[in-house]
Amino acid sequence: MDIIANYGTTLVLVAALFGFLMAWGIGANDVANAMGTSVGTKSLTIRQAIIIAMIFEFAGAYLAGGEVTATIRNGIIDTNAFVDTPDLLVLGMIASLLAAGAWLILASYFGWPVSTTHSIIGAIVGFAVVSIGPEAVQWGKFGGIVGSWIITPAISGIIAYFMFISVQKLIFNTDDPLANAKRYVPFYMFLTALVICLVTIKKGLTHVGLHLSDGEGILLSTIISIAVAFAGWLYIRGQQYNPQDDSKMHFANVEKVFGILMVITACAMAFAHGSNDVANAIGPLSAVVSIVESSGQIAGKSTIAWWILPLGGIGIVIGLATMGEKVMATVGTGITHLTPSRGFAAQLATAATVVIASGTGLPISTTQTLVGAVMGVGLARGIAALNLGVLRNIVVSWIITLPAGAILAIAIFYVLQACFS
Repeated sequence: MDIIANYGTTLVLVAALFGFLMAWGIGANDVANAMGTSVGTKSLTIRQAIIIAMIFEFAGAYLAGGEVTATIRNGIIDTNAFVDTPDLLVLGMIASLLAAGAWLILASYFGWPVSTTHSIIGAIVGFAVVSIGPEAVQWGKFGGIVGSWIITPAISGIIAYFMFISVQKLIFNTDDPLANAKRYVPFYMFLTALVICLVTIKKGLTHVGLHLSDGEGILLSTIISIAVAFAGWLYIRGQQYNPQDDSKMHFANVEKVFGILMVITACAMAFAHGSNDVANAIGPLSAVVSIVESSGQIAGKSTIAWWILPLGGIGIVIGLATMGEKVMATVGTGITHLTPSRGFAAQLATAATVVIASGTGLPISTTQTLVGAVMGVGLARGIAALNLGVLRNIVVSWIITLPAGAILAIAIFYVLQACFS
C-alpha cells in the first residue's frame, strides 16, 4: 500500500509508457498479419497497406475499443489473491506490459508472427507465480490456450483449403474463367460480406453499446450481404473484357476481382483486430490506473480513462509503420506463394474462424488462425508448395512465447520491486 501512496503518479506514468510499448509491439506483429496477405499478393503496396491498416486499426481501437473492460485480461489470475497486496498487482501488471511488449518487438525484428494474447498471458502468469504463488493462477484456462495452438490453425486451414479448391474448380480450371467468374464471384462476395458483418458485430460494435442478438446480427448481416452481392454482380457485368484475350489475361482479370475482395476483407479484419486486441495493452494499463486512483482497491471491472484508448491506438499505428514489414513478408511471401485468389481464401477463412470462435467461446489467436489458413491454401497445391523451414520457425516461436513472456516478467518484476522499495 505504501508504494501506491508514495509513488502513485510515477507508477501510472511508467505503466502508460510500457502500455504504449506493448501497443507498439501489437502493431508491429499482429497488425502486420492482417495486411500480410494483401502485400504478399501485390494487391497492395507496403505503403498502401500501412496507411489502410493505420486508419482501420486506429478506428477500431478508438471507436470500438470499449467503455468498460475487465482489468485482468481473460481472468487468467485470481485478483482476490492480491486484495491485501495491491502494490504487487500494480508492479506485476507494469512488469507484464514491458515483458510482453519487449517480446513482441523482438519477435517482429526476426519476422516471427506470434500471439500478442499469449505474450501478455505468459507475462501475467509469471509475475503471479513469484509474487503470490501458483494458487493465484487459474490453471484451467491453460488447456484452452495450448489447445488453440492446434485447433484454430486446423479450422482455418481446412476452411481455406476447401475455399481455394472451390475457386479452382468453379472458375480457374474451366474453359471460360471470365464467364464463370461473373457467375460465381457474387456468391463469394456474399460470403465475404456476411463474414465481415458478423466479425464486426461480434468483435466491434458490442463495444460501442450496440448489442444485437445472434438472430438480429445474422439477419442484418444477410441483408447487407445480399446488397453487396448484387452490387458486385452489377460491377462485374459492367466490365468490358476482350474475348480474344488468352487464358493468362483471363486469369489476370479474375485475380483483380479477388484482389479487391481481399483488400475489403483485410480492412474489416484490421478494424475488428483494433477493437479487440488493443485490450491486451490497455487491460493491464487500466488495471494499474484504477488501482492507483482508488488507493489500492481492486475492482473486477474499471472505466477506462479518456487517454488510454488513444494511447493504445497510436501505439499500434506507430508499431505497424516502423516494424511491421518483416512480419508482413513472412505471412505474405515466406510460407507459400500467394495470388489474390489464394490470399482471399486465406483471409476469408481467418475471418470465418474468428466468427466461429466468437460464437463457441473457443480461445483464439488471430495470428495462428491466419498462419493456419495460409498453410491450408498452400497444401491445396501440395506439401512442396510450403516453406517448411519458415513454418518450423513460426511454430517454435509460438511454443516459446508463453515461457518467454513469463521469464521476462519475473525478471522485470524483481527489478521494479527493488526500485520502488
